[in-house]
Amino acid sequence: MANKTKKIVILTEMELGKTLSRLTCEIIEKVKNLDNLILVGIPTRGIELTEVLAKELFFKTGLTIRKGTIDPTFYRDDQNRVGTRLIKATDIPTPIEKQEILLIDDVIYTGRTIRAALDALYSWGRPQRVMLLVMVDRGHRELPIQPDFCGKKVPTSKNESISLRLNKVDNEEGVFLQ
Repeated sequence: MANKTKKIVILTEMELGKTLSRLTCEIIEKVKNLDNLILVGIPTRGIELTEVLAKELFFKTGLTIRKGTIDPTFYRDDQNRVGTRLIKATDIPTPIEKQEILLIDDVIYTGRTIRAALDALYSWGRPQRVMLLVMVDRGHRELPIQPDFCGKKVPTSKNESISLRLNKVDNEEGVFLQ
């Protein structure tokens, strides 16, 4: 049976690499003290994106940036609508007080995942500042949440989806619209 959904390339592997390099430079420019930074990935692709960005930051600065993961599933206000998936363990280098947190997610849509991640994060303490990095902003926000760092803005319809694919997980790399 043929796949009826057509996959459109938004970012090729090379374009994704360039975008990650640009985002890394923006982080270095905006965060004055990288020793005070913790990268926190949101499942699922945000965790892998965190790994990629940590490697890029090390390559550009020689600094090993602390990283962690946060699963906002139990903090969502729309679980009945989106359902649940296998929960990832939250693992945050603590304490987070006086630290700058960079939440990392692959795609921002309504903003509900980020709101839930913020609630989950604040259950661990009160950081100095929280920033947000997303690879793709597809619009349709339901909450007043905007990324500090954005790879690409891609206006979509509500019935389309965007996926970040990474070689380590998906055996292909790029950003795709379906």
